[in-house]
Amino acid sequence: MSEAKDARPKVYELLKSFSTAMFVTLGQDGLPVARPMHVAQIEEGTGDICFFTGVDGTLHDQVAEENRVLLLFQKDNSAFLSVRGTTRIEKDRTRIKELWKEIYKVWFLAGPEDPDVALLIVNPVEAEYWDNRGTNKVKYLFDAVTAYVTGETPDRVDPDLHAKTEL
Repeated sequence: MSEAKDARPKVYELLKSFSTAMFVTLGQDGLPVARPMHVAQIEEGTGDICFFTGVDGTLHDQVAEENRVLLLFQKDNSAFLSVRGTTRIEKDRTRIKELWKEIYKVWFLAGPEDPDVALLIVNPVEAEYWDNRGTNKVKYLFDAVTAYVTGETPDRVDPDLHAKTEL
């Protein structure tokens, strides 16, 4: 695995290719709880990741108690991203209206004016990715075949394929 500061642009490139994350928090029993969440926005500059949630919901209560979260992203079998970060809850109606999409009405029938609607803003702290898209897929397949033939685990030090970085 590669660990490099120059991996940050790659993280944000990958991040923009996902529309849904598994949003992992700690439950009251201290065990992880995961649920799929639609990404409302990735903020340019800060890299903050925005989601909609309900003020009266379990997710809201869990991040109010423990704001460290894990986001897991996957696209087919070719791109994977894990993001650790801290979360804050935002109830700014103007901001909620800016990010609102009609699909959210499934969960919030009263629309963006619904007093139960809030934003969860995740500030990414660390990320790790595995990218087997495009030409990386060829590199990965070559490494896998070589490992199979030689009986040796591939040395994945190519930061284009895999890296861990602070954000």
